Amino acid sequence: MDILTKVACACLLCIFTFSNVQAQKKGFAFGIKGGVNLSRLSMGDVFTTRYDDQGNPYLGYDGKEVRDNLKESFNTRTGAVGGIWMRFGKTLFIQPEVLVSTKGGSFKIIQHDQETPVEKTINVKYSNIDVPLLIGLKGGPFRILAGPVTSFRIGDNQRLRDAFKYYTSDLNNAMSQATFGYQLGAGLDLGNFSLDVRKEGSFTNLASFQVSGQQATGGSVKQKVSSWQVTLGLKIF
Repeated sequence: MDILTKVACACLLCIFTFSNVQAQKKGFAFGIKGGVNLSRLSMGDVFTTRYDDQGNPYLGYDGKEVRDNLKESFNTRTGAVGGIWMRFGKTLFIQPEVLVSTKGGSFKIIQHDQETPVEKTINVKYSNIDVPLLIGLKGGPFRILAGPVTSFRIGDNQRLRDAFKYYTSDLNNAMSQATFGYQLGAGLDLGNFSLDVRKEGSFTNLASFQVSGQQATGGSVKQKVSSWQVTLGLKIF
């Protein structure tokens, strides 16, 4: 009787495992996607002290410290985005993604180191490895989804392969350098193809930027990036 009980339990375990695998197959999808980002920087109208290469305050013609006026621009910049996505679940689902994304924006700096202030437009463009973790609800071909996104900066002269290796080799260090934001939007599934439109914003301030090759940082400078993302996806299986 004891042997029969063990055999029965083993059979039930096999049936449960098989059923679970089949359920996971039916509720799992994997694919690729690509599209565009329309992004802009958000910072308001602030002042910041300019510093020289030695970190000393820059002095103007009258010997006073130069404080430049930084003004927000509403111009958007177009960047590319592409990567992979996975979906776990049907009606209620979790969708993690790994994307390589180019974003940017522009702002104006009014330099006050001369009697007549000079206005310059500074363009900013950078690349990230974005990792959204989205929760969604699906009804028919339509989806709505939202969740946090963690971004890891790719260096200007850094290859993508080296960036992945750098961030995956030391997770604690990677998270300390990451910035955090959110995505929310809607999608449409037509067969194996999908169309997504999302709004993306940032919780983390961009810590620094460069003006004329000099580093300008300060507590008063609080840059954030916001963007719209439009992508076309293909489900592989």
